[in-house]
Amino acid sequence: MAGFTVAIVGRPNVGKSTFFNRLLEQRKAIVDDVSGVTRDRQYGVAEWNGKSFNVIDTGGFVPESEEAFEKEINKQVMIAVEEANAMLFMVDAATGITDLDESMADVLRRTAKPVYLVVNKVDNHERLLEATEFYGLGFDNIFFLSSMSGSGTGELLDAVADLISEEQVAAIEAEGALPKFAIIGQPNVGKSSLLNALIGQERTIVSDIAGTTRDTIHTHYNLFQKEFVLIDTAGLRRKTKVHEDLEFYSVIRAIKAMDEADVCLLMLDAEKGITQQDLNIFSLASKKGKGIVLLVNKWDTMAKETNTARDYENELKKRIAPFSDVPILFISAQEKVRIHKAIEVALDVYDNKQRKVPTSELNEVMLKAIASYQPPVVRGNPIRIKYVTQLPTHVPSFAFFCNYPDDVKQPYKNYLENQLRQNFNFTGVPVRLFFRKK
Repeated sequence: MAGFTVAIVGRPNVGKSTFFNRLLEQRKAIVDDVSGVTRDRQYGVAEWNGKSFNVIDTGGFVPESEEAFEKEINKQVMIAVEEANAMLFMVDAATGITDLDESMADVLRRTAKPVYLVVNKVDNHERLLEATEFYGLGFDNIFFLSSMSGSGTGELLDAVADLISEEQVAAIEAEGALPKFAIIGQPNVGKSSLLNALIGQERTIVSDIAGTTRDTIHTHYNLFQKEFVLIDTAGLRRKTKVHEDLEFYSVIRAIKAMDEADVCLLMLDAEKGITQQDLNIFSLASKKGKGIVLLVNKWDTMAKETNTARDYENELKKRIAPFSDVPILFISAQEKVRIHKAIEVALDVYDNKQRKVPTSELNEVMLKAIASYQPPVVRGNPIRIKYVTQLPTHVPSFAFFCNYPDDVKQPYKNYLENQLRQNFNFTGVPVRLFFRKK
């Protein structure tokens, strides 16, 4: 990620997620009383004294444990330490120094980056006295605070903000302008595998437990002269299966990720085809005016004949109609087949979404199309469309000025949309048509 990044590290249940939420002033991390609930790295942007910086909340650090998840989390912490510019090492004043804190301190003392020791749960004078034992861990920068009440956070944030130079502030602002792609789809279609294949490092925890990616993760991507931000989402799944609150959060989170994105890469499982749930996701993305690319994953596992891909594509287009002007790619995240092509296509769709057609050109083309196929006569009145213009909106939208705007029927609207698509390339992008009295 561009800009300045701080990682919050520490053993489980010292209050990292609560602190993270306080920095971001929102409920971004999933906070629950189940130990080790923050399974993955969480990203957010915090602002302080006019400077903004990225914050990573890592999973609890548990060294040398046999549990698969905890091993993975340790790897995550190591990556966070590599990626971040500064570490906030959180400990808990209520329990004092534990073995786990000691081993974490060992890891952090080896880094040349600034480490701030954050002693949490210091909510009264007595605790403050007890908390002085943490000086024994040997870090120069030590802060006592309570992430529940927020007392003491200001001093820590001042220290972090002081690390950020004006050049870095400019770099962070530049990232806001980059294309944002969200990888969406049902659990276990391979979203995290795609992200990892693109980035070439294990950023998300990939395991066969359904729903392991519980949150959205932003990755600033700058490779092959292409620069964009990838948003990996928690698997969207059918509502009936959302039993735990956690699942409920991740569905909302995925929808939020869609909101943040310009283009959604909707992944399907080649063997399952497009399910009702996928269609719901598709129509939601299209209602929200997002660019869409369909990625059929695990294509390497399919038995193929001459026209397998063509027939599959035709079938998909039938299911997603009327909005079928969408790129469809057959990929394998596992085998890294056509994954870079997926990004190229997503960038094309992003360009299509930004496309502004000059009014003169628009009228020249569209009025010809209207003349060659007139709107049907309604109640003996011919409908006359005199003028077309593109509206200044985020989604390509066009206003058609005519004498009876309410009488233009859907089939004719479809004809006009198809003409726009054929002439101006809005592949992968929903197009909106409005009819107004001239």
